[in-house]
Amino acid sequence: MEWFEAPEYWLSRLVLQRAVAALYLVAFVSAALQFRALIGERGLTPAPDFLRRVPFRASPSLFHWRYSDRLFAAVAWSGAALSAAVLLGAADRVPLAVSMLMWALLWALYLSIVNVGQTWYAFGWESLLLETGFLVVFLGNADVAPPMLVLLLLRWLLFRLEFGAGLIKWRGDPCWRNLTCLDYHHETQPMPGPLSWFFHHLPKPVHRVEVAANHLTQLVVPFLLFFPQPVASAAGLAVIVTQLWLVASGNFAWLNWLTVVLALAAVDSSPVAGTREYGQVPPWYVAVVIGVTVLVLVLSWWPVRNLLTRRQQMNRSFNPLHLVNTYGAFGSVTRLRHEVVIEGTDEERITGSTRWREYGFKGKPGDLRRLPRQYAPYHLRLDWLLWFAALSPSYAAPWFTRLLRKLLENDPDTLRLLRTNPFPDRPPAQVRALLYRYRFTTWRELRSTGAWWDRELVGPYGQPVSRPPADTPGTP
Repeated sequence: MEWFEAPEYWLSRLVLQRAVAALYLVAFVSAALQFRALIGERGLTPAPDFLRRVPFRASPSLFHWRYSDRLFAAVAWSGAALSAAVLLGAADRVPLAVSMLMWALLWALYLSIVNVGQTWYAFGWESLLLETGFLVVFLGNADVAPPMLVLLLLRWLLFRLEFGAGLIKWRGDPCWRNLTCLDYHHETQPMPGPLSWFFHHLPKPVHRVEVAANHLTQLVVPFLLFFPQPVASAAGLAVIVTQLWLVASGNFAWLNWLTVVLALAAVDSSPVAGTREYGQVPPWYVAVVIGVTVLVLVLSWWPVRNLLTRRQQMNRSFNPLHLVNTYGAFGSVTRLRHEVVIEGTDEERITGSTRWREYGFKGKPGDLRRLPRQYAPYHLRLDWLLWFAALSPSYAAPWFTRLLRKLLENDPDTLRLLRTNPFPDRPPAQVRALLYRYRFTTWRELRSTGAWWDRELVGPYGQPVSRPPADTPGTP
């Protein structure tokens, strides 16, 4: 069945599957370590409240059956354990049908998490992991040759991801068309990495080349993914190189890494690894793959229509199962960086000499002398949402005041999301938030002060929150 099988892609499939398992592992561990403070029973936006408002058909999740923090932890850690097993090759040591069930279970478990994650999981890379994970269910294991139809579906996903991102930039902020967006983006992106300061200070002509290369990779190269070899392999490698550049310049959770993984579906590995011989492909497997191909083609109508409209939406799921989504990022680029800085004091009465102490976050800028860290592919959800909070207080309104109150309690789950707590022994009496304008220092400023950032106070960010007096009824 030559039209169905593609044995020359055996190594590409192997690397792709193990990499997807590794990213599943990161996603499940991220969920397990952060959910209590964010969506747990006492979280900032509790999942039980969400489940009471939203029916199963709108957000399918096993947690509609029952929710508890203990059950969520069991789901997340079970997903992590299964991901680790698949990463170590377990899915290749079992029959094909069992292997497919293992991949399907990973997809179903993570879908259950995403669909109760609310704003903390409203990122394009969540849908991207689910859509990729769904397709990998049908990619087969060591018992069968890689099916060409599924490889093409993975390329189609990569096409929509890259072409959608390219279109939304070209249609959006004029700085993409005049090649100046990267004069700002390395500094104002949601979570800079350790090399972002250096990328920001590259000569402006280099920034122009960066943007032009981005347009080429996102608006032209995706079409080459469907050309005969070796053109398709060259297109896949071009995407990989571009994504590794983005990995080096910032923190975007697993978005860039998963894009690299998808590009492997276009890379013919036979010139370096040869081909392998496989037995006869089971007829039921052929039928399932054909059925999934038809399903994806039908569901592609909505993303394609979105790509062709001038009112293109980005990172949209058209069905609650997150199958065949539309993608895109940074249609507009902020010129100035604002940061919400949270401070507390143990003084009951505020005066001009009150000493305020700052909370430190793991990923978002805070301490001026602290070089941004590399966290991707791990996702620091609170840090990311605080970037959006600085842009729009109304965006953070549902959870920001609750965050401040959690800090007033020295809530251990919330504090685990932070890097430093300036009140380790006793909770603060008051907490406030300030809005600062941050910018990268110059080379001269870095040499003279040792600071990577400079900041200027813009003003208060909302009202301070105070701890109730000890004799207030209901006070812990």
